[in-house]
Amino acid sequence: MKVIICGAGQVGWQIARHLASERNDVTIVDSNPELVRRAADTLDVQGIVGFASHPDVLERAGARDCDLIIAATYSDEVNMVTCQVAHSVFGITRKIARVRSQSYLAAQYSDLYRREHLPIDVIISPEREVADAALQRLAAPATFDTESFLGGEAQLLGIVLDEDCPVLNTPLNQLTDLFSTLRARVVGVRREGRLFAPEPADQLFENDQVYCFAHAEDVDRTLEIFGKATFKQERVVIIGGGNVGLAVARALEARTSRVRAKVIEKNRQMAERAADALERTIVLNGDGLSSELLEEANIDRADAVLVVTDDDKTNILAAVRAKQAGCKLAISLVNDPTLVPLMGPLDIDAYINPRATTVSSILRHIRHGRVRGVYSIGDAEAEIIEAQVMGTSPITGKPVRDVPFPEGVLVGALKKGDKVVTPRGDTRIDEGDIIVLFALSADIPEVERLLQVSIDFF
Repeated sequence: MKVIICGAGQVGWQIARHLASERNDVTIVDSNPELVRRAADTLDVQGIVGFASHPDVLERAGARDCDLIIAATYSDEVNMVTCQVAHSVFGITRKIARVRSQSYLAAQYSDLYRREHLPIDVIISPEREVADAALQRLAAPATFDTESFLGGEAQLLGIVLDEDCPVLNTPLNQLTDLFSTLRARVVGVRREGRLFAPEPADQLFENDQVYCFAHAEDVDRTLEIFGKATFKQERVVIIGGGNVGLAVARALEARTSRVRAKVIEKNRQMAERAADALERTIVLNGDGLSSELLEEANIDRADAVLVVTDDDKTNILAAVRAKQAGCKLAISLVNDPTLVPLMGPLDIDAYINPRATTVSSILRHIRHGRVRGVYSIGDAEAEIIEAQVMGTSPITGKPVRDVPFPEGVLVGALKKGDKVVTPRGDTRIDEGDIIVLFALSADIPEVERLLQVSIDFF
């Protein structure tokens, strides 16, 4: 499959990395020669230097026989024009654009994206994706990562194991025996920086980061077994009143359960905009790093602080200061993945990586029909893949233990008809089942073969 990716920044590079590793013909386009050189030198891709919206540049990139174009430059306008040129000049059938400006995304202007006007098949809004991720973190405050699968009936939980975790040093197969009615399974473990799919005899240790699948009804019990308390979010402080903070505050206002939210925004104009857009949320104009302002916001009584400014260092420092002032839970937006290892030592409970959420969203939209969802783990180290089992697949009709999954692949959940089951060794996989797999990146091609789907495009 031939793909052109416009924009060699963090998102474009990561998408190129994914698709090139899956043996697709990928060309990356950017006006910055250094970014193009980095992509061409480190990935199995072709690089073209030039403006993505220029027809001659797209022609050099191979647009005449391209199957999919992803416009992920830093400019909304360039992305939109690129899709228009791709459609009108080259007839590219599938077009994805990253669009940041909320004005372009307003519901009253949705007619703009009809094929006869501006032919974009899928629009990705990083701010909306990050806001959704933030709301999921708030919904599962004891986790550092979480995502819903199987229509919300199964939940991926990222849990850091503390010294008081009651199941430390216990083999995973014994956990199954101890909690026989628990619909949950550990599918991934990160230990000392290395992510792997555990064996049944593997034990869990302090400071391990585990990825666990749980039935939606068993999430609280799963967290308790791993030593995590669950509590309601009734008071939330949001530091950063931009598009992300405003979207989260609006969503909290729309909830039926009462949530008292406060927004702190340094820029006066943005603070006034937030105050006009919100009905019940208190908006404070000032620096989120100010101890006096945090005290005014009653940070010591807050159940959670969500720090979503456009500066990583501000986010981290504000989250640390809020925790030191007595806030129960701190969630920070972090763009730079090299800063993530600091989260634990600084006592920041969870983080959101906009790049990872945007990459996951784009991957979710470019996968083939039988693949219903994709979620990227860490720095593209693994993926959670939700797919429907086809009758021609080699895994159909076999129990889980007899399927030759690679070492880096584990089945996290299985939906049979209307019932979600936690897979055991003797669980039979049938045609039409919905299967959710944890797969290390290197094993994704083998997952494609076993599912008999190309985890690729429309």
